[in-house]
Amino acid sequence: MTPDQPSMTRLERQTPHSGYHWNSSPRRFFEGWYYRVTLPTDRQTFAFMYSIEDPAGGSPYSGGGAQILGPDDGYLCRTFPDVKGFWAWSNSLALGHWGKTELPYPPDYLSPHEFDRYIEQGYQGTATWHQGKLCDPGTGQRCEWQYAISPIYGWGDRQRGQLATAGVLSFLPMFEPGWQILMAHGLATGWIDWNGKRYEFANAPAYAEKNWGGAFPEKWFWVNCNCFDDEPDLALTAGGGRRGVLWWMESVALICIHYRGEFYEFVPWNAQVSWEIDPWGRWQMQASNDRFTVELTATTDQPGTRLRAPTQEGLTFVCRDTMQGHLTLTLRSRLGNPSEVIFRATSSLCGVETGGGPWTETWRSA
Repeated sequence: MTPDQPSMTRLERQTPHSGYHWNSSPRRFFEGWYYRVTLPTDRQTFAFMYSIEDPAGGSPYSGGGAQILGPDDGYLCRTFPDVKGFWAWSNSLALGHWGKTELPYPPDYLSPHEFDRYIEQGYQGTATWHQGKLCDPGTGQRCEWQYAISPIYGWGDRQRGQLATAGVLSFLPMFEPGWQILMAHGLATGWIDWNGKRYEFANAPAYAEKNWGGAFPEKWFWVNCNCFDDEPDLALTAGGGRRGVLWWMESVALICIHYRGEFYEFVPWNAQVSWEIDPWGRWQMQASNDRFTVELTATTDQPGTRLRAPTQEGLTFVCRDTMQGHLTLTLRSRLGNPSEVIFRATSSLCGVETGGGPWTETWRSA
């Protein structure tokens, strides 16, 4: 399989919700995608965030956006007002947005050579390939990239196959927004050019997720890492939010781990999850089920970078991120006496985020 043939490779790792969700409805709608590569040797991370809002066109918020959180939490943003330049597949992970181009036909996946030749501004991504060229005309920041992806973990274990991150109810349009981890861990090989500095990498930790719905949660937090010290086969995704469910609001959170072929899932329907999250700087979570307990603490002394997210008022600055978080993660078995430590892992390249609000006090679970 080459990047010229992105169709249905590694089907066993295509998660639920990998395809595009928009059903041509005129209602307020967004879908967003997140690709990330961490470069352990350089101690840097590149996070690529894409969104499409009101794809039918004609609304004040119709259009696409592309944001990059780059080295040392640097930031690039490019908007694409023409929704007709956006494309995505409904049956698998594949999307892109064409900016300036002379191609006469409707946008869709191009071979890497064709994209490089004909697309002056834009991006395209699948489960196994990611490529783009972006320039922020306001700041002059620019980035170009091409890399192949080898998925290792989607979301789930071998026994149950690939799972919906928010459970079976996520197939019903009752949650706002939906959330799906597309690839908890993979390996990326290729290059990224950031403002003229070229980063080349082989088998670098990679990650992907997505959201969709009417708007982001009212308030949320996120802790994510798949680049640990001395633990190459470990990936963590944790987060929570206050979201809409039909006509009421609820606060929910999860901690999920892929480790040496096993999936450890702590979610509202099978575990007790608690949290204590500062408006910025400290994320602390615990969870337990009948077999395991998990604890994590993430901290940062970085100021973080403000990022845009889809809201009811369009793409606006409502969250703060850094990829320089310090994380301690411990997983224990409850079956032994005393409880057995399965692993204790650390990282200084953890992604952390808080969003929504405004936040003025520490958020503690009920």
